[in-house]
Amino acid sequence: MTGEPKTDLYQRVTNQIIAAIEAGAGEYRMPWNPRLCGGASVRIPHNPVGGYAYRGVNVLTLWASQQANAHPTAEWATYRQWAAAGAQVRAGEKGTMTIFFKRLDSAGGCDADAQDDGAQHRRGHFVARAAFVFNAAQVDGYEPRPAPPLPEIEHHAAADHLITTSGAIIHYGGPRACYIPSRDEIHLPPPGSFCDAEGYYTVALHELTHWTGHERRCARALRNRFGSEAYAAEELIAELGAAFLCAELGISPEPRRDHAQYIESWLKVLRNDKRAIFTAASRASDAANYLRALSEAVSEGKAA
Repeated sequence: MTGEPKTDLYQRVTNQIIAAIEAGAGEYRMPWNPRLCGGASVRIPHNPVGGYAYRGVNVLTLWASQQANAHPTAEWATYRQWAAAGAQVRAGEKGTMTIFFKRLDSAGGCDADAQDDGAQHRRGHFVARAAFVFNAAQVDGYEPRPAPPLPEIEHHAAADHLITTSGAIIHYGGPRACYIPSRDEIHLPPPGSFCDAEGYYTVALHELTHWTGHERRCARALRNRFGSEAYAAEELIAELGAAFLCAELGISPEPRRDHAQYIESWLKVLRNDKRAIFTAASRASDAANYLRALSEAVSEGKAA
């Protein structure tokens, strides 16, 4: 950790971010690679029995069902297809409806060849049919193909200690990072999906700063609609908190450019409040101090 006094450090980081925003922060991009997350929004739903990927509106339908039911795999098939593969849909499981098209023969009936998932077809030559499919997580007797292992990140001992000693519940997996106040839990993409270790710790500390806002901790307003000024203020606090902690832990001696890019987008919502960033910085320093106190208390307890 730096030997610089905390108040001076936080002010320096805040000033550097303001200077970066005034110079033109640019466009913010998430510091992880969504193709490596294996989440519902990045893996195309596919049928491992038939050997094809779903298309059209079925992709959206199956993505939504996978996310709503927290299925870890994007593999889907019908009841009969699973049975043909030696697997059994468990009793009580509900299928998800997909749409496919069958070609009309000259007599007006449907032939045996189906054009799957709403692909391009000429009007009047195909008829829509529904098929209910089940996720691999809903069947017994089938082992999903394991995803290729993600690369390891370079771990930062002090940051890992701060995160672990907070006691926060953190779930890894999926294509997004968030703190869910109603569940009091953090969700993060897998560490190996981040472009670098700094990106991972920046995001993890951002969500951990949100976590400090719970009513049992620093008691900030967290249940506001996206786009509101209160929500924008909380995002400023979380990003500044991450920047402060990264500087304090020595992860990044100066604020990353994406800190400024992210904060700039939320300052636009708060454009009528010139002191918004300074108010947020004060709340962020409280959050950083709270997390540090937790970490020190655990360390002192182990040493006792």
